[in-house]
Amino acid sequence: MAHATSSNPSHTHQTAFVLAGGGSLGAVEVGMLQALLEAGETPAFIVGVSAGAINAAYFAAEPTRAGAEKLELIWCALRRRDVLPLSLRSVLGMVLGRGHLVDSAALRRLLERHLPYRQLEQAALPVHIVASDMLSGDEVLLSSGSVIDAVLASSAIPGVFPPVQIGSQLLVDGGVANNTPISTAIRLGATRIIVLPTGFACALNRLPSGAIARAMHALSLLVSRQLVHDAERFAGSAITLRIVPSLCPLDVSPYDYSAASSLITQAKASTRQWLEGGGLDRDEVPGELREHQHA
Repeated sequence: MAHATSSNPSHTHQTAFVLAGGGSLGAVEVGMLQALLEAGETPAFIVGVSAGAINAAYFAAEPTRAGAEKLELIWCALRRRDVLPLSLRSVLGMVLGRGHLVDSAALRRLLERHLPYRQLEQAALPVHIVASDMLSGDEVLLSSGSVIDAVLASSAIPGVFPPVQIGSQLLVDGGVANNTPISTAIRLGATRIIVLPTGFACALNRLPSGAIARAMHALSLLVSRQLVHDAERFAGSAITLRIVPSLCPLDVSPYDYSAASSLITQAKASTRQWLEGGGLDRDEVPGELREHQHA
């Protein structure tokens, strides 16, 4: 396939979309993508990490409004068991020293069923996936090779999913090294970056129940805080950085896959409103990503 580039004549920059992680909250990125595409925003390339890697890989296959609509259908049909099929056998395996709680076979099957290409370099849009070296914690950028292995590695939450061996390295969730890889997009040549964050469940009435649910909630908080830190780090630089506001208030756990349709609809509407209000012209960190609470 030929790689696509930005077709918007107003773009004088090399624009990259950066998709953050966040478990089931990755659904919001679909609504954000749809609204951005409607507004004429088309990236030169896309970078994804963890749940954002899944979205990035799917979108790169067909980087159009029609492709984003297909991605919505996949999310709306998704159930927790398609990603995290927890069972007594899983728990016993962890107790007996297997080192991870959930087998990644179900997620592999999901990727194989829906991704129409097998090598990252075959994508219609250049796609880059961020993972982490399990031994050193260093960032590992995957831009060629098996797209399925790359996505599995980038979304392999340590202790939850098994690490993925690529070459001589054992790789895990890209969020360990770089939660929202703005710096990666810059190294790849981006001069204008639009970040699609998943945000965090800021309006939960109580902590999610279960170890995985609590771990994923904690990770989503970490991602948002790191994104704020990175945005402030690059403020005033030559890089044009824009961050789409996440949903707020949000009372959906990143372990809850039942709310995808609602999250996509809400995110599309809120992103449209942000765009119409001149969001892409403002250099600011959305308040929705900063630490806050709701009564």
